[in-house]
Amino acid sequence: MNTLTWMTCATLLLALCNTASAASTMRCGSALVSLNDRTVQVEQKCGAPASKAQTGYERSGPINRRVELPIEEWVYGPSNGMSQYLKFVGSRLVEIESSRN
Repeated sequence: MNTLTWMTCATLLLALCNTASAASTMRCGSALVSLNDRTVQVEQKCGAPASKAQTGYERSGPINRRVELPIEEWVYGPSNGMSQYLKFVGSRLVEIESSRN
């Protein structure tokens, strides 16, 4: 391989390591948090997050009975250089993202 190929591979690998990754579970000590868990369950297993923010609303339901569900983002960490970002819609966990700081 030539030098340009090696440099390209190294750059791609570095970019891959620095990007956020999505997961369907998160470990809190010996407990496991999974998608669709309630906010209460997550807080019982993981404790209070480092920060909480309400980021908006999502509309749900049939057109004649629309309901707006709050969207919240919770942040845990950093722990060993890794932060966990949890997104809740209507008190249900819908997304878990990890990002190295």
